[in-house]
Amino acid sequence: MYRRLHFFVRATDSKTIAIHAAADDTVAAVLAHLADCGYGRDLRLLYAGRQLQPEATVASLGLAPDSTLQLAARLRSTPHPKAWQLASHIAATAASGDAGTDSAHTLDDLVKEYIACCDPGSQHNRNDRRAKGDTGSTDRHAEDYLDIFLQSGAAIALVRLYLSDFSFSRSYAERAIRCFLSTDPATLPPNVMLVTAPVLLEFCRLLALTAGNKDSLYKSCRYTLASVLCLPLSVLGASKSPTKVIEQVLPFAREIVELVLNGLGSETMLVPRTDLEELSNFFKVLRQQVLLWMPDGSMPKNMYSRECKRTDTWVWELHEMSMNLLKRVDECLKRLEMDLSSLSSDTRGVIENQPIWVTRLHILAILTELDFISGIFEDVAHNLRFVLLAHKAPLNALVRCSKRNEHLHWLMKHKDLLCFEARRNLVLMLFSEGKDDYGELHEMLIDRSRLLDESFEYITQAKPSELHSGLFMEFKNEEATGPGVLREWFCMVSQALFSPQQVLFLPCPNDQRRFYLNGTSVVDPLHLKYFVFSGRVIGLALMHKVQVGIVLDRTLFLYLAGRSITLEDISAADPFTYASCKRILEMGAAEIDDLTLTFSRDVHTLGSRKTIELCKGGQDISVNISNREHYIDLLIKNIFVDSISEQLANFAKGFGDILANPKLREVFFGCLDLEDFDRMLGGSNNTINLKDWRSHTQYNGYKEKDRHVNWFWKAVESMTVEQQRQLLFFWTSVKYLPSEGFGGLSSKLYIYKTTESADHLPSSHTCFYRLCLPPYPSLKVMQSQLQKITQEHVSCSFGTW
Repeated sequence: MYRRLHFFVRATDSKTIAIHAAADDTVAAVLAHLADCGYGRDLRLLYAGRQLQPEATVASLGLAPDSTLQLAARLRSTPHPKAWQLASHIAATAASGDAGTDSAHTLDDLVKEYIACCDPGSQHNRNDRRAKGDTGSTDRHAEDYLDIFLQSGAAIALVRLYLSDFSFSRSYAERAIRCFLSTDPATLPPNVMLVTAPVLLEFCRLLALTAGNKDSLYKSCRYTLASVLCLPLSVLGASKSPTKVIEQVLPFAREIVELVLNGLGSETMLVPRTDLEELSNFFKVLRQQVLLWMPDGSMPKNMYSRECKRTDTWVWELHEMSMNLLKRVDECLKRLEMDLSSLSSDTRGVIENQPIWVTRLHILAILTELDFISGIFEDVAHNLRFVLLAHKAPLNALVRCSKRNEHLHWLMKHKDLLCFEARRNLVLMLFSEGKDDYGELHEMLIDRSRLLDESFEYITQAKPSELHSGLFMEFKNEEATGPGVLREWFCMVSQALFSPQQVLFLPCPNDQRRFYLNGTSVVDPLHLKYFVFSGRVIGLALMHKVQVGIVLDRTLFLYLAGRSITLEDISAADPFTYASCKRILEMGAAEIDDLTLTFSRDVHTLGSRKTIELCKGGQDISVNISNREHYIDLLIKNIFVDSISEQLANFAKGFGDILANPKLREVFFGCLDLEDFDRMLGGSNNTINLKDWRSHTQYNGYKEKDRHVNWFWKAVESMTVEQQRQLLFFWTSVKYLPSEGFGGLSSKLYIYKTTESADHLPSSHTCFYRLCLPPYPSLKVMQSQLQKITQEHVSCSFGTW
C-alpha cells in the first residue's frame, strides 16, 4: 500500500487547493485532476522555481510536508498570449464559483472582454504577436481565439458552473454563456459571430449530455447554432470534411424534426415559429454539406438504403427524417381536406378570409423544406409530388391564404396542380408589401393635358424602392385623391402607352387588346427609356391589382418567362410569317429549292433595306428540306428576340424593378399561363353581366324596389356595352372587371340618394365605389342624365374621390 502525500496548489485564480495524492501518482495525473476541476488542460506545475515534468511521480519530487506548488499556464509559442491568459482566468473563475462562493459574479464581463478580444480591430489585442506581413493570421484571428477558448476548458467550466446547486452560480454561468448568443453587435461583433459555431456546438453537446434537451439554455444555444451555421461565411472547423459537419449537426436536426412531427401530430397541428426556423436552418446546412460531399446532385436510391453496408449512417438517417416529415404532412393535408369538404361552396370560395387557414400556413413552410431536401433524394421528390397531387384542394387553399415574403416559388414546378387564384397569389407575393402610410408613398401630381409626359418623368426618375412603397396619385386642379384616382390613372396611362401613336407596341391583327413590341420603335430617341417606363407601369398595375384592359402577346410573355418561342407561338402577332413558315414545312424538297431561300432575312427600316444573317455565313447557306426547321427556328428568334433585344431587355428591366427581387422575373412569368396573365392585367373583356352588377349593389337612402332604382337599372340596360363600361368607370374607376366579375372587386358597389335637384348630374366617390344619384322625376330624365356621364371626357374626370 503506497502512502498518500498531502500538499497544496496555488491556482491561477489565486485560490489554494488541497491535494491528496498517492506517492506513485504522476504530475500529469495531478494536472488532469485540476483540469477536471475547471482549470483547463494546458497548464503546468512549478515548485521551487522549476517546472515539474509530467511523467515524474509525486514521491520523486521530494516535497516537504504541506508544500505549495504553483499552477501556471503552459508557455506556448503562440501569437495570442492574452487569449490564453484570459481564457484560463475564465475557466478558473468558473471553477471557483462552482464551490458555492460568489466569486463568479464577474464571469459575463470576462466573457464579453474575451469576445471583444476576438475582434481583430479591438484595442484589447495589443499584446498579440503576429509574424510581420502575416495577413492570414489576421483573417483567422477570431477563429484562433475561440479555439483557445475551447482548448482552455473555459466552455466545460461554464457548463459545470451552470449545473451548480447554487442558483446564483447558475445565473452567473447562464449570463456568461448567453454572451455567445447575443444579437447585439456591441456584445458580439458580426465578424466574430460568423466563427462562433464551434463554441456553440460545444455548448450544445455539453448541455444536451448534462442539462438535457428540454433545458431553456440548451434550446437557446441550439437555435443560435442553427442560425449561425446558415450565415454565408460561417465556419465550423476549418479542416472538417462535409461528412464530419453532417454527423455533428444531424443529432440537433433530428431533435427539431421530432418536435415538428409532434406539433403536426397534435390536435391543432401547430408548430412554433422558432421550431420552423431551426428546421429550415438545419436542413439548409445539411443540404449544403451533402452537395459539397456529392456535387453531382441527387443520390441513387441504393445509397440511402439501411441494407447498404457501404452507406454512412447519416445518409439513411437524413432520408428517414425527410420521409417521416412528408408522411406527417400527408396526414395533415388529409385532415385539412376533410375540413374543406365540410364547408359550403360559397364559404370555400372565400377561403382567404378564414383565420383558421392562416394558422395552417406552417404546413407550406414544411413542404418548402421538403422540396429543398428533395434535391438530394429522388424518392422524396417523387413522393412529394404524389402528396401534392393527392391533396390539391387544401394545397390551393393554403397557397391562396399565404402572405408576401414567403418563399413559395418552388411551387412553379407544380403549377398544374394550382388553380388560377392560387397561381395569382403565388406571383403577387413576389411584389413588395407596400405601405399603408401615405407619408411613404411615391406622390404624383399629374396634369391631364400632359398625362403621358409627366407620368413618364415621375415613374422613370423614381428609384425602384420608392415605387415599392406604393403610389399616391392626384390630378392638377382636382380635389379627388385615393385609390379610385389611382385606378383611373393606370387605365389612362396604359391606353396611352399602348396607343399606335406611341410606336412602342403594335396590336395583334386579330385581337386589338393584345400587343407585341414594335421593331420600328427606334424612330423615337427615348424609346428605350419608354420601354423601361412601360415595364414599370405594367408591374405597378399588377402590384396594385388594377386591370387595364390590355394584354401581352404570347411572344413577349414567353420572353419574360425566359422560354423559347416556337412557330405556334407567333400565330397571333404575325399571321403572315406564321402561314409562310407552315407552308415551308408542308413543301416537298423541290418546292423548297425553288424558293432559293438562305439563312438570312431582309429588313426595311426608315426607307432603307438591310440583309440580316440568321447565323454566321447565313447568306451562303441555302434552305433545304433537311434544315428548314432549323431555319424557321432561327427566323422566329431573330424577328421576335434578336432584332428587338434592346427593347425587350429594357421592358423586362422595368418590370423587374417593381418586383421585390428583380432576379425572380422569370419565376413570376413561369408560374403563370398566358391566360392567367391576361386575367390579371387585362381583366374581363366580356359583356358586363347586369344581374351580377345588380346583385353586388347596395343602397343608402333608396330601397331596392324603389321606382328610382328600377328606372336606374332600366336606363343601364338600354345602354351600349361601351356606355356601360363608361358608367362603371365613372362610378368606380374600374373599366375592366376582374375575371371573377363584380365578386372579384374589393367591395360592394353603392348607390346613395342625394338631395340635389333634377338638373344636377350624378357624382361619385370612386374610392368607395359610391354613386350619388339624385331622385330624378322620370325614367326619361334618368336616362338623359346618365347618358351625359357616359361620355368619355366626363367619365374620366367627374368623380370626386
